[in-house]
Amino acid sequence: MTTKKTEKYQLILQGALKVFAEHGYHRSQVSKIAKAAGVADGTIYLYFKRKEDILISLFQERLGELVGKFHDHVEGVGDPAQALRKVCEIHFSELEQNPDLAYVTQIELRQSDLELRKAIGSALKPYFQLIEQIVQQGMEEKVFQPGLNIKLVRKLIFGAMDEAVTSWLISGRKYSLSGQVEDTLRFFLHGMTGRPYA
Repeated sequence: MTTKKTEKYQLILQGALKVFAEHGYHRSQVSKIAKAAGVADGTIYLYFKRKEDILISLFQERLGELVGKFHDHVEGVGDPAQALRKVCEIHFSELEQNPDLAYVTQIELRQSDLELRKAIGSALKPYFQLIEQIVQQGMEEKVFQPGLNIKLVRKLIFGAMDEAVTSWLISGRKYSLSGQVEDTLRFFLHGMTGRPYA
């Protein structure tokens, strides 16, 4: 894409994020997205065939950026426990700083049809793989207990963080999501090391 086209594409995604968060995916018309993006209705269709494609691209782009941050911050961290801390910190702080993305990720994804969930789920695969690598490294270095079911542990880690974000949203964001990092990490590490986390 040319620079001008890239700018419009990003404007449409940003507009869609705002509209989806405010109105919900199913009640968001393309005209509302166009207005929020500051483009003509017809411009949307130069980039996306249908509204579903906007949601899929939104997840792929924003989650891709998030996964990039995870890798940038975890790369070079030798201690698996500290790597897991970084993952938890970024997961909570990034969504806390972008409540629209948090809302769309936590609420709208669960209301989408199976086809959409599959397409969006593929954007999360690199994140899942990163968590699994941390668990694997922890077992190899004898920081974590041997014989952990890596895929199950990854589901439990992601699921716990996911639920923490959802609860924060449902509460009306009345407390700090980033403030939950220490207790969350303590819970994870106690289960994986078999020792209380100090």
